[in-house]
Amino acid sequence: MNLLKRLDAFRFLLWALAFFGLVALSACQLSARTQFTPPSERPTSVMDTDWPQRELLTLAYHDVEDGPPDQTFLSVSTDQLINQLAWLRENGYEAVSIDQVLAAHNGQKPLPEKPVLLTFDDGYQSFYSRVYPILKAYQWPAVLAPVGSWVDTPPGGKVDFGGLPVNRDRFLNWKEITEMSASGLIEIAAHTNDLHFGTPANPQGNKQPAASSYRFNAQTKTYETPGQYRQRLSNDAKTIANKIENATGKPPRVWVWPYGSAGGTALEILADQGYSVAMTLENGTGVVNELMNMPRMLLANAPGLGDFASQALRVDQPDLIRVAHIDLDYLYDPDPAQMDRNLGLLVQRIANMEITTVFLQAYADPVGDGLVKSLYFPNRWLPVRADIFNRVAWQLRNRAKVKVYAWMPVLSFDLAPELDRVTRWTPGAPQTSALPDPKQYRRLSPFDPRARQQIIEIYEDLARHAHFDGILFHDDALLSDFEDASPSALKAYRQAGLPDNIAALREDPALMQRWTRFKTEALNDFTVALADRVQAVRGPQIKTARNIFAMPILDPESEAWFAQNLDDFLDLYDYTAPMAMPYMEGIPPEQAKAWLTKLVNEVAKRPGALERTVFEIQARDWSKPDSPFIDGTIMAGWLETLQLAGAKHFGYYPDDFIANHPPLSEIRPAISAAWYPYP
Repeated sequence: MNLLKRLDAFRFLLWALAFFGLVALSACQLSARTQFTPPSERPTSVMDTDWPQRELLTLAYHDVEDGPPDQTFLSVSTDQLINQLAWLRENGYEAVSIDQVLAAHNGQKPLPEKPVLLTFDDGYQSFYSRVYPILKAYQWPAVLAPVGSWVDTPPGGKVDFGGLPVNRDRFLNWKEITEMSASGLIEIAAHTNDLHFGTPANPQGNKQPAASSYRFNAQTKTYETPGQYRQRLSNDAKTIANKIENATGKPPRVWVWPYGSAGGTALEILADQGYSVAMTLENGTGVVNELMNMPRMLLANAPGLGDFASQALRVDQPDLIRVAHIDLDYLYDPDPAQMDRNLGLLVQRIANMEITTVFLQAYADPVGDGLVKSLYFPNRWLPVRADIFNRVAWQLRNRAKVKVYAWMPVLSFDLAPELDRVTRWTPGAPQTSALPDPKQYRRLSPFDPRARQQIIEIYEDLARHAHFDGILFHDDALLSDFEDASPSALKAYRQAGLPDNIAALREDPALMQRWTRFKTEALNDFTVALADRVQAVRGPQIKTARNIFAMPILDPESEAWFAQNLDDFLDLYDYTAPMAMPYMEGIPPEQAKAWLTKLVNEVAKRPGALERTVFEIQARDWSKPDSPFIDGTIMAGWLETLQLAGAKHFGYYPDDFIANHPPLSEIRPAISAAWYPYP
């Protein structure tokens, strides 16, 4: 080797030593925060995964225009539609018909490998003049969902488009619909006959989708009854079905919800009238065995091809959940004007934070003892402190663009005194002297069928009188290892083949285990029954979440102290919400981050569990007098710790939007997936 080559080699060696030294130094600096993950253990990119079997991509189009697309009508341009359909075809998607979807549902023939269902809402004339020729060229089927009263509008008239008068010629006529139906390519669906508008749905006058809302009469200050609502929906569904059958020779099989807003009661009516498919505007892929709750990807804001492709490829990916947990007690004020100002503060703060979800208190607890004596919605059993849950949830969903979960107790309702309460047996005392534990929530016994029925009816009333996305079951659904000794509970133990003596149950380890599981399952079964009733009224799209204490996660044997089990929760609910609150658990401040990491790690031991777990940290230190605020930077550090440990979804409780705590400038970098998707 000559001298120049040796010098070059020496320079390279010095450079390599310096470079790898810097890398090693960087690794030392980062080792406290991150660990190397081998490629084989990294999550698979959505681009590299197969399309899920029995699922289909459903696209929701509206108007199509040659000029600039008007978002009043959620339009796309003709060029955009052509490019999007071409992209679908070139990337292996195959448009399917309702016949094919129903055949797959019935187990007759599977869908193609990458199925896409094309739907077009409202019945715009552009479907006949622009879309239909393209579909014929492709030989691709589609679903067209016109509104009956809009098609009936006479020539030269105006269509009442949600309060906006629109020229009649923007919409199809029945002759065009008949022609397209006869082609065999176009399925004519029902988009209601005359319920595509907003109706007053609360005392504050908010207009909400008429097809899925109970009307509020401002003059009589009363709501539509369940019977009146059923009759109104039934009449509308029959009317539009008759019109479609007259035009096409066959009754409609598909119902498309106006504004995508579904209702469970209406689904019963639709099923009775022969509908086989009901479509919402929930994002996600459809599943062929759940056709009465079919999500669709909404083509809003006229997406370019890149945005369209990205959205289509990721439509089946779960969204990150970022939660602010809100007490409506903070918003309530006896002065309606002040309450309205408080609502404005809340909505603006949540909008500024750019999170995804709000857990919103639907009950009143101004004393803070956990015993619910009044509610924030009309109901059959408790006083209404103020009928505001519907209004607040609606404003948050539509102005702050978040999903809202109604946060509700399971057992802690102050109902009639003759109902059994959960009682605690004290060792050494007669079992007949058992009383409610003063250190616990005062709860109705889940074994008292009278109490269960009244609680179910409260949940039904909530579902009738508000629009929301999910239910969060409060942490009051627990039973300690000395509970329940009420008469109803003892009767249930006997019927299950267990002793009706708490001392005997505790003395035998095998009996103790059986008793613990019996109580855990009883609480689980009751929450599932509550969720079923809510979904029956509000719709199957309603999600479920349940709070769980940290100890049943960190020490599974502590199920006996709580009647809560992580594996049960992961199996039963869409989301489990651990109370990841270190100070509440007596963890010293310097150990809080390690404790949070351990909590995440325990959940992560279950495959896929982190995808369905929402960790909630605390914003107040309830272990101290007056429950002082926890510093916002400490909270942000906790959230970052959760994320670095692998948590997908997280949030905090409570958000004090009046006092601006935690400060927006401190919490937003840690919680907003829109502003700061990564730590």
